[in-house]
Amino acid sequence: MFKKLSTGSALGPVSYVVNAGDLNTVTPGNRIHKYADDTYILVPASNTQSRIAEIDHVEEWAQINNLKLNRAKSTEIVITGKRKHQEL
Repeated sequence: MFKKLSTGSALGPVSYVVNAGDLNTVTPGNRIHKYADDTYILVPASNTQSRIAEIDHVEEWAQINNLKLNRAKSTEIVITGKRKHQEL
């Protein structure tokens, strides 16, 4: 599971990266990556039920830090491995 979240920063990308140092995931096993003013949450298949909690957490963090999560620019991508064909 891959979730790209777009948080707007009037301070610019470099300042966002510095200020976003305290933004972490809420579920063990999930990972968060920040680049410029974009945030990426990586959720393994075993934690897919936690993706909404992660998004809500980022939105809450953004509000506390005077930022706004732009859900219209947020994208969810599901990446799966190659599946084996079953013979009938």
